[in-house]
Amino acid sequence: MDDIKLAKFNEIERQLSPTSALRLSFDNISPETEEPESKRLWGVPVPPFVSDKVVTWLEEEFTDPPIFYGDTLVLKKVENVRMIDRYNTKNPILGTLYLTATHLIFVEPDTNKETWILHMHIASIENYRLQLLVLLCSYVARLTFVIPKDSECHDVYMSLVKLYQPVSINKLYCFNYQPVKDDLPKSAGWDFFKLEHEFKRMRVPNDIWTLCSLNANYELCDTYPRQIYVPQEANTAMLIGSSRFRSKGRLPALTYLHSNKASICRCSQPLSGFSARCLEDEQMLEAIRKTNPNSDYMYVVDTRPRINALANRATGKGYENEAFYENIKFHFLGIENIHVQRTSLQKLVEACEQKTPTMSGFLNALESSGWLKHIRSILDTSSFISNVVDKGVSVVVHCSDGWDRTAQVCSLAALMLDPFYRTIKGFQSLIEKDWLSFGHKFSDRCGHIQTDNREVSPIFTQFLDCTWQLMSQRNDAFEFNERFLLILHDHVHSCQFGTFVGNCEKDRLDLKLTERTFSLWGYMANHLNEYINPLYKPNVDETIKANLAPQCIKFWRGMYSRFESGVHPREPLGDLLLASKDHCNSLEDHVQHLTKRIASFKNYLSKSAKKLQDVTVTKTNSEEAPTTEINDNKYNYDKKLSELSSADDDHPLKPSGISFANLSQLSEDADPNGLTEEIDSVAVDWKSMRKVTVCSCSTPFDQFSKKTHCWKCGDVFCERCLDKNVPLPGQDSGRPVPLHLFLLICLLKIFEK
Repeated sequence: MDDIKLAKFNEIERQLSPTSALRLSFDNISPETEEPESKRLWGVPVPPFVSDKVVTWLEEEFTDPPIFYGDTLVLKKVENVRMIDRYNTKNPILGTLYLTATHLIFVEPDTNKETWILHMHIASIENYRLQLLVLLCSYVARLTFVIPKDSECHDVYMSLVKLYQPVSINKLYCFNYQPVKDDLPKSAGWDFFKLEHEFKRMRVPNDIWTLCSLNANYELCDTYPRQIYVPQEANTAMLIGSSRFRSKGRLPALTYLHSNKASICRCSQPLSGFSARCLEDEQMLEAIRKTNPNSDYMYVVDTRPRINALANRATGKGYENEAFYENIKFHFLGIENIHVQRTSLQKLVEACEQKTPTMSGFLNALESSGWLKHIRSILDTSSFISNVVDKGVSVVVHCSDGWDRTAQVCSLAALMLDPFYRTIKGFQSLIEKDWLSFGHKFSDRCGHIQTDNREVSPIFTQFLDCTWQLMSQRNDAFEFNERFLLILHDHVHSCQFGTFVGNCEKDRLDLKLTERTFSLWGYMANHLNEYINPLYKPNVDETIKANLAPQCIKFWRGMYSRFESGVHPREPLGDLLLASKDHCNSLEDHVQHLTKRIASFKNYLSKSAKKLQDVTVTKTNSEEAPTTEINDNKYNYDKKLSELSSADDDHPLKPSGISFANLSQLSEDADPNGLTEEIDSVAVDWKSMRKVTVCSCSTPFDQFSKKTHCWKCGDVFCERCLDKNVPLPGQDSGRPVPLHLFLLICLLKIFEK
C-alpha cells in the first residue's frame, strides 16, 4: 500500500515540476494581485506552485512526517529498546534505536550517549526469538537489542538484511559518502601512490629487469596490474606460455628487488596435474634465476601444506615437477587455506565473547581456535623468504591462485627486509603494490556484497596481525602505531572509502572509483599525527627478524578485545604514550620561549640602566654618590652577564643558539605587556585521558574518534572541537597545534589587541 502511495506522490511531483504543462497552467491562472499565504507541510514551507489539494492529500495519506536524527534522515525509529552486551547483562541500557540508510544508531536519552554502527561493519545478523536482534560486527563486537514489539523487530531485521550487504557493488556506502567537512577533496589520496614509482625506488627497470607491455589492456592476466616487471631475457613466447600454464594466468612477476640483487617474484600454481610440463614456464623461471648473479640457484616456495598441493594435482593443478626445473630448490610451508582461516576466526570470536570467561576456559578456547598457530605459520614462511633473500638468493612464491597466502608472505618478507615499508608512507605503498595492484580479492574476502560466504576469509586481518606481532617485538622499528593498523582494518570493511573496493585493479578502473569515491589515503593524510609511534628510531637496523618462539606469538588484545569494557573500546596504550610525548614537546617549546624572553628582558634592563647612567652623568658631576651607586649596579650586572656568557652550554639561563653578543636584537621584542598572555596561552597541566568517555560537545568517544588535548587549556576534546591548528604565542617554534574552537576565538581577540 505504501508503494502505491509513493508512486502516486512521485507522479504528482513529476507533473508539478517547474517546466511541466500543469505547473505552467497553474501559474497562468494564479492571481497576481496579492501574495497568497505561505502553505506549510509538517512545519516546513511548501513551494507556492504546489496546490492546496496536493498538500491536503499528503497530510491525509502520509500521516507521519519524516524523522531526522541531527541532519540524517531516519528510515525507522524504535523507542524503549534495550541494548545488552556481555559486560552489562544484568542492567541493560534503555534507549531509542534509529535506523538510517547507512547506520544503526542507539541513543541513551538520559546521557545522550550514542552508539553508531555502520551497516557495512555488520558481519552477521541473528534473530533468535521474535524480540531479540543480535549483531556481530567485523571489528569483533557482539551487540544484542531487545525490541518490545515483534513486528518492529522483524521490520528492523529485514531492513538490515538488505542494507548491511548490498546485492550490487554500486550500492556500497563509498558511492554515497560525503565527509562532514569540505577540507577533503575527492581527488585527495588517489595520486599518492603509483606502481611505477615504487619500482623506480627499487631501481627497476634496469639492465636485468624490464617493464612488460603485454598486459597494458589486461590481456595477459586480468587480475594483475598493467605494469608488470619481468626479466630482460623473457620474450613474448615465454610470457604467454607461462601465463597459460599458470592458474588464472598469473605468471611469475617481480614484486620486490633487494639491494643485493636477490628478488621476490610471485605467481600462482602451475596447471601441471600429474605429468604436464611447459617449456616456456621452465625457461621463465630459469630467466628469473639468472637475474641474480650472486647465486647459482633459487627457491620456489609453495606456501601450502604438501598434502594440499598433492590434492590439487587431481584437478589438473598442483606444483612444479622437480625433474623439469633445473637449479631450483623447492620448499613447502604449512599455511592453511581460506576455509580453515575463516573457521579459526569464528572460534577466536567465540573465545573472546565468553560471558563469564575463566583463565582455563579462555586459554583452551584460544588454543582450540588455532589462530595463533596460523599467525606463527605465516610469520615462519615470511621469515624463511626474508632470510633467504637477505643471504642473496632469489625466491619465487605461490600458493593456489596467488592472491591470498602469496600476498601475505611477500608483503611481510618485504616488511622485514626494507625499512621504507616500516614507515607510514611505505606501508601504504606496500599495500598498494602487493595487495591492491596484484589482485587480492578484497570485496570477496571481506564480504562487501552478497556473495558466496565460502569466499569470505580474514586474510588481510591476518596480515595486520602479523605486522602487529613484529611491532610488539621491535617497537622502535616502525613509524606507525597500533591505531594505524586498527583504522586500516576497520575501513577495509566499512567501504566508506573506495580504496579497497573491488577484487583487482581492473575492477577499480571499471568502477571509476577515483572519480566517484574518496580515498582512504587522503583521509589518513589529514590525521597523520594520530598514527605516529613515539618510540620510532629511523636509523634502526635495515633488516628485522621475527622471534618465532611460541611464547613470543601473542594474542592481539587491542584488536579482538578492544570492547572488553563495554561497547566503547578501552584506551590504547599508544594513544596515552603519544599524548605524553605531545605534552612534553609543548612544555619544552614553552620553556624555550620563556628562556628567550628572560634573556631579552635582561638586555632591556641593561640598556635602561645605561641610559639612566648617561642622563645622571650629564646632569651633574658633583653628585658622585648616586652615580657611584648606579655604576656599582651596572658593574655588578655586567659582571653577572659576563659570568652567564662564559657559563657551560647547559646553563638554565643560556638558551642554545642565543649569545649575549646579539641580545640587542631581542630587546626590540621585549614587550612586558604581552608576557601574561604568552604564559597563559600554554597549558602546563594536561587532563588525563583515562575515564574521559564524552567530549564537552556531547560526542562520545568510540573506536573511530580519537581523544585529543587542547594545547592551550589542557582539556580533552574530539576532533570536531579541535578542528583548527594554530600557533600559540607562548611557544618558540611557532608551529600550529590543536586548539579548541572557543579558545581560538579568544586568542584571535588577543592578537587583535
